[in-house]
Amino acid sequence: MLLVVVIGSTLGGGSGHSGGHKHHGKAAHGTAPKRSRVPSTYVVKSGDTLTSISHEFGVPVTRIVELNPEVDPQILIAGEELKLR
Repeated sequence: MLLVVVIGSTLGGGSGHSGGHKHHGKAAHGTAPKRSRVPSTYVVKSGDTLTSISHEFGVPVTRIVELNPEVDPQILIAGEELKLR
């Protein structure tokens, strides 16, 4: 049995976008990310979540988990390399 819990939050409050992820505005336009730009791997940065990586590259969270069974989806470590395809 596999249980995946994804917790997302906005830190810092306020309306400023400094320090946030650059990809937040992409989904608001109603267009899906271009799948041709999906790299084969991605190096986790501080503050990344599987959900944020999923949104940035258009790869479902479940697919990222399937491709990376050795990775704890609740605790991503900066510098960790994830397979995206």
